[in-house]
Amino acid sequence: MDRFEDRKKVFDKCRRIVVKVGSAVLTGQKGLDRVMIHRLSDQIAEIRETGREVLVVSSGAIASGMKKLGLSEKPKSIPSKQATAAVGQSFLMQAWEEAFNKYDILAAQILLTGEDLAHRQRYLNARNTLETLLEWRIVPIINENDTVAVEEIKFGDNDQLAVLIAGLVGADLIIILTDTEGLYDKDPRTCRSAKLITEVHKVDRRILSCASSQTSSTGTGGMLSKLLAAKKSLSIGIPLIIAPGRERDVLIRLIQGECLGTLFMPDKKLYQGRKVWLAHIPHPSGDLVLDDGAVDAIVHKGKSLLPAGILEVRGTFGVGAPVRCLDSSGRVIAIGLSNYKSSEIEKIKGCHTAEIDKILGYRHSDEVIHRNNLALIFDEDMPESGEEKNELAGHA
Repeated sequence: MDRFEDRKKVFDKCRRIVVKVGSAVLTGQKGLDRVMIHRLSDQIAEIRETGREVLVVSSGAIASGMKKLGLSEKPKSIPSKQATAAVGQSFLMQAWEEAFNKYDILAAQILLTGEDLAHRQRYLNARNTLETLLEWRIVPIINENDTVAVEEIKFGDNDQLAVLIAGLVGADLIIILTDTEGLYDKDPRTCRSAKLITEVHKVDRRILSCASSQTSSTGTGGMLSKLLAAKKSLSIGIPLIIAPGRERDVLIRLIQGECLGTLFMPDKKLYQGRKVWLAHIPHPSGDLVLDDGAVDAIVHKGKSLLPAGILEVRGTFGVGAPVRCLDSSGRVIAIGLSNYKSSEIEKIKGCHTAEIDKILGYRHSDEVIHRNNLALIFDEDMPESGEEKNELAGHA
């Protein structure tokens, strides 16, 4: 089977698609590129005629606001970025609405922050809203709420948001449209011998070393961000494509199976249901540092986390909060929902389950985190500590 037939077979099964469009695709010398938005809406309308559903994650609010305000460089302070986004978001949404209007297709604006998806009930509320919009045949236009987002509640960029949305609604495919042909084995801007990588099954250090963290004057991501998004997408079993957004009829050609860009194809699905939310929750509430025995029990034996295996508690959180589980070197191995407050865990850490009653005067549960509420994150190819993006930038 050749690549065209292989891709076509995969995409023929895709009924729900998330399309992320970067600022570099949506903006030009004169600001927001309305012609490009119309071209993309034409393709999305055609795809919908095949019975498929499409959700759009659209960048461009800050870039559009920059043009309206006459700014040549992206603002650096949070208040300036927020104000610029506030100016640009209305123009961005208006452009999408006008583009879909000629097909009598309604578009709905959805603005989210990391905090919205970190809170379980708000996560479910967002999912219910999106499901209803799709049922009503409305195209959701989703963006990070830059007007109110600060570093503590930001997704990082819309590449990450696209994967979270795909997991939220159970999408079958993620298409990330950017200003490059896809992932190259070397930086094509500096190396003429660079070759396009057409298919990837695992985002490991070798693949990450192909990336560049350099961004455009309007974007926030770069290829490194897209690879981290692809890694998350593979973990929940959703194919992801990085493709050239300005290529003629790119969406139609991709759906038809044409070998454009780089396809990240999962071998299996690791998470489902609540564990999709847990595995990629934007901002956990705290950390628990575990001893080697607890790490082995969780990673290799499928066990719950007991207080005896906890060495250290970091952060302040309540019952039911999502927390990261770290090994002694600081590597994240899992994220789970805590059955105890941080102050309670501080008292019972290192103790046997039978001692909980004596120490606290009560016992919510034998486990600090039950296995059913625990999603593994451990990956030998990831750095030992720190933020993924910052740590991996050194390999770009």
